[in-house]
Amino acid sequence: MPTAPVLTADQLATGLTYAAYRQHITDVLAQAPDPQLAKMRPYYQEGEARMNALAPTVAVLPELQAALQRLAQPYVWVVITEGWCGDAAQIVPVIEAVAQASGGRLTTRYFLRDAHPDLIDRYLTNGGRAIPMTVVLHADALTEAAVWGPRPAPAQTLFQDLKASQTPFAELAAQLHGWYAQDATRTTQHELLALVQKLA
Repeated sequence: MPTAPVLTADQLATGLTYAAYRQHITDVLAQAPDPQLAKMRPYYQEGEARMNALAPTVAVLPELQAALQRLAQPYVWVVITEGWCGDAAQIVPVIEAVAQASGGRLTTRYFLRDAHPDLIDRYLTNGGRAIPMTVVLHADALTEAAVWGPRPAPAQTLFQDLKASQTPFAELAAQLHGWYAQDATRTTQHELLALVQKLA
């Protein structure tokens, strides 16, 4: 029995390019603050600052570049994300760098989690809408080929341990971003390498 497409072509076309996703965050921060945004604004600001700092420094690992060249068919990486998400700020620039290194074999489209509840609810983590989630689709049929996220495995373990010990959010976030800084995208890239190798 054939697998149903995750998205229709029309739905996929509504996804944001990376440039449009980054512009969305800039636009949110340019809006006149309202009570709802006021609470989230610092997280958008932190996310934009992190992406601005990280994006120019991402160097795709040689073994990952080689694996990308072995892909025999094109794929679309649907990334469910939000500009206020700290993990997304650490991961989205890496995903985009990998796609850019693929020579057109990978295309990315970004979907805002809160605007697409039906999509994220198909990819829950322990019952929660954790992001970013990357859903790899066959470019022709738009059927699911793989799923990755929301974090590299060691970061997910750290997050779960801190949450289980009821660590205050500020401390939890500090430890998690400390892990990302020390890891310098290596684990994310190695996990994406494993994913690409399975596709190839």
